[in-house]
Amino acid sequence: MTAAEMQQAERSVIAAGTSVEELMRRAGQGAAQMIWRIAADMPTLIVCGPGNNGGDGYVIAQWLREKGVDVTVAAPLEPQTEAARHARSLWSGSTVALKDARPAPQFIDCLFGTGLTRAVGDDWFGPFCRLFAGARRRVAIDLPSGVESDHGTLLNDIGQYDATIALGAFKPSHFIEPARSKMGSLVGIDIGITADSDLRILPRPRLSGPTAQDHKYSRGLVAVVAGAMHGAARLTAMAAQKSGAGYVKIVAAPGFAAPHPSIVVETVSDPAELQSKLSGKRISAIVIGPGLGRDDRSRALLDGALAADAPLVIDADALTLAGSRYGDRVRERSAATVATPHAGEFAGLVREGLQHRIDDSRALAVRSASTILLKGPDTVIASPDGPCSISATSCPWLSTAGTGDVLAGIIASRLATGAGGYKAACEGQWLHSRAATLAGPAFTPEMLVDQLPATLQECL
Repeated sequence: MTAAEMQQAERSVIAAGTSVEELMRRAGQGAAQMIWRIAADMPTLIVCGPGNNGGDGYVIAQWLREKGVDVTVAAPLEPQTEAARHARSLWSGSTVALKDARPAPQFIDCLFGTGLTRAVGDDWFGPFCRLFAGARRRVAIDLPSGVESDHGTLLNDIGQYDATIALGAFKPSHFIEPARSKMGSLVGIDIGITADSDLRILPRPRLSGPTAQDHKYSRGLVAVVAGAMHGAARLTAMAAQKSGAGYVKIVAAPGFAAPHPSIVVETVSDPAELQSKLSGKRISAIVIGPGLGRDDRSRALLDGALAADAPLVIDADALTLAGSRYGDRVRERSAATVATPHAGEFAGLVREGLQHRIDDSRALAVRSASTILLKGPDTVIASPDGPCSISATSCPWLSTAGTGDVLAGIIASRLATGAGGYKAACEGQWLHSRAATLAGPAFTPEMLVDQLPATLQECL
C-alpha cells in the first residue's frame, strides 16, 4: 500500500474497534519475534523516534528484554503521540539520549517509518549514522529512516541494512530502486489490517496448457516484424515459440534467414504491404521493435503494425520512433497494446521525463489506453484500467543484450494464447525473471530462451 492507503486502512481498522495501541502491540511483538528468531542473543540498540514508529520500537524493546536480550533504547526526544507514550510507559529498561548512545552489535531502526517526506536533520542523522556504523547487524522496522515510502526515493544517504521488516503491508519503496537495494532481506508482519489496493507484488501466474481440441492456430499465431538487425527478431520469435504460442512467423524483407525450420519467414518487399500482411484473421499477436532500426523503412513498418487489428507488443526501436506521440498513436487501436520501455525509452515517450516509476507508468497507461511495462531491476507494470504490479524479484544477469527481445516474445505469446494486455505483460515478466534464475550466471539470450519450457511447467 502507499502511505495514504496505509493510513486509510489503519483508520478503518480503528473505526471498527481496534485501538492504535493494539495495532502497535501487534506490530512491535511481531517484529520482535522475527528479530528473536534470527539473532536471539545479540546485544541490541533500538533507536526510537517520536512518532508511532518509535512506539513500535518500545514494544520491540520490552518483548526482547523479557526474553533476556540485553536491550538499550536511544531516543532523540520523548514520544509525541498518545500510542507511543503508552508503549514508552511499558518499557522497563534503560533509555539514553540519541547523542549519548553507544553502538551495540545489533541496531534496530525505529526512528521514522511510513510517511516520511523530508530528509532527517543532521542533528539526529549524525548520531544515527554513528550508531549504525558501529553495529554488525542492522534491521529497519517498516522502512529504513531516510526513505520516502511511495517512490523509492532516498531522502538521506543511508547505509546498507541486513533486513527490513514491513508492518501491516509492503510499501512501494520496498521494491523500488534505489531504496530496495538498501533494505537487505524483506519480511512482512501481519497486524490484522485488510484493505483493497490496486497495487500488488507480481505473483506467479496460473497458466493452462493446451487441450485435446487445440491446434496450432487456436494456441495463437505470433507475427514478429523484423527490421535491420535480424538477430533481435530471431530471439523474439524463438522466445514466443518456447513460451506457449502454437505458431510463430517472422515478417521480413527478402533475404532474411529463419532461426530454424519451424519458424516461418514471410517476406515483404515494400513496407506499405505490411498492414495487409498482418491483417489475417489467424494472427493473434504482433511484435515490433526488436532490431527494427530507425530509418524511413522502419517508420513505415511501425505505421503498418499500428494499423493492424491484432494485439501488439511495442519494444525497443519502435518506442524510440513513436516518441512523445506514442499515446496519440496507440490510444485509438481496437486491440490491446503493450509497451515495454526501459527508463531511457520511457523518457522519450513522455515530454516531462521519468520522475516516479509507478506514478508515471500509471499516467502513461491511462493516457495511451495501453499497458506499460517499465523495465528495470524494479519492473513496474501498469494497466490503463488502474491495477499495477511491481516485480519483487530481479536478476542482475538480465543486463545482457538481447534479453529484452526475449521478453517481448514471451509477452506476445501470452497475448496470442488469449490473455489481455495487462495479464500478458504480468505473465511474461514473471516467466522472464524466473527463466533468468533457472539459467544461472552469465547466460546468453539463447540460454534464457531454453529455460522457458521449465518456467511454464512451474505455472501449470
